[in-house]
Amino acid sequence: MIEVKIVGVRIEMPSNQPLVLLRELLGERHIPIWIGAAEATAIALAEQGVVPPRPLTHDLLCGVVQALGHSIVRVNLTKVEDAVFYAELVFDNGTSIGSRASDAIAIAQRAQCPIWATEELVEEAGVVIGDHGDGHEHTAGVPDDEAKEREVRQFREFLNDVEPEDFEK
Repeated sequence: MIEVKIVGVRIEMPSNQPLVLLRELLGERHIPIWIGAAEATAIALAEQGVVPPRPLTHDLLCGVVQALGHSIVRVNLTKVEDAVFYAELVFDNGTSIGSRASDAIAIAQRAQCPIWATEELVEEAGVVIGDHGDGHEHTAGVPDDEAKEREVRQFREFLNDVEPEDFEK
């Protein structure tokens, strides 16, 4: 399993299709996942630290799990088939339950738990963004905000030439 982190959410134009970009923690590959509008909103709100006046569905689920005396300890992105990503939520007692990847990512943010992906999924869906020959893509010694902004800028450039169909086998 490979730990990944959320880079950000973006609405891809002209298709107006939201997607979330993940990046392997100890590597260069990124995983773009096209998601629904509701999940994109939920992920973006959590990324920005916005707390809605009433709980969203993902907040509600995390609250129910906590009220029952349990916690979600990790999210696993398990496979991708026909451009559809699958995931599972793993609870503190070892129980796991299947989930859409977008919901699992939104829940991981709220549960503040790590997101892991199978090596097969990262191998199949992972892409390297940017030309690493110019020295600008490496972020060692660069402040987190600047590194994240550079990564988002590279992601936007990458998206200019990609379509959802490019990730179908």
